[in-house]
Amino acid sequence: MRHQHLTGVPLVAVAHGSRDPRAAATVEDLLDLVRRRSGLRVVTSYLDHAAPTPAQAFGALTGEEITSAVVLPLLLTAAYHSKTDIPGALADARRAHPRLRLRYGATLGPHPLMTAALERRLAEAGVTPDPDTAVVLAAAGSSDPAANATISAMARRWRGWRRVVPAYASAARPTPAEAVRALRAAGAPRVAVASYFLAPGYFADKVREESLAAGAVAVSPALGAAPELAEIITERYTEIITLGDQAQVG
Repeated sequence: MRHQHLTGVPLVAVAHGSRDPRAAATVEDLLDLVRRRSGLRVVTSYLDHAAPTPAQAFGALTGEEITSAVVLPLLLTAAYHSKTDIPGALADARRAHPRLRLRYGATLGPHPLMTAALERRLAEAGVTPDPDTAVVLAAAGSSDPAANATISAMARRWRGWRRVVPAYASAARPTPAEAVRALRAAGAPRVAVASYFLAPGYFADKVREESLAAGAVAVSPALGAAPELAEIITERYTEIITLGDQAQVG
């Protein structure tokens, strides 16, 4: 670990939540890895479909007479949930618990370590960087153009493959299956799909099934408890703590 100085301020991680029990189990595996690597106290919460909610997490901290916490969205791009839902939950918490100081961090992506995590998962699926292999970077998709542009920018920066193109499981085009077919039609000998999802669930399953049917040679699993993601979470936390310390000094 590169983070040598971590405070006792707890981290409240806010995940999207899912009806699929695999999602919460994966989030807990990732946060357990963060706990083991950093020693941080990490409190899990979910926006939907699972407990505790952010409000319940903040209420529990207040009950312990904790006065400060760092809040991190376990989201891969900045879109509606990180820009609206979580700030709304923070505003509610500040009204309900005025003595609790909440500092809000950035989403997990974009981050340079994401490419390493994606390539780790592709390697687990039997695919390594190759000039004859094209990659579809498959994300959930969003009605927020900036979120989709982030995925496009990630694809453009990726090197070592024949080509890397973005695709979206919802709300934008092309779909991953469309991108697979287009790359094959353009002459790519092999096409693999990199799943840019935090945890397994409906979208990850849909992308896998449709991409394989379209001719992909492999579809990587969700990112899950990748050490790169654990490092990003700790780095995001440290950024917020450092900014707070600088503000106090100034």
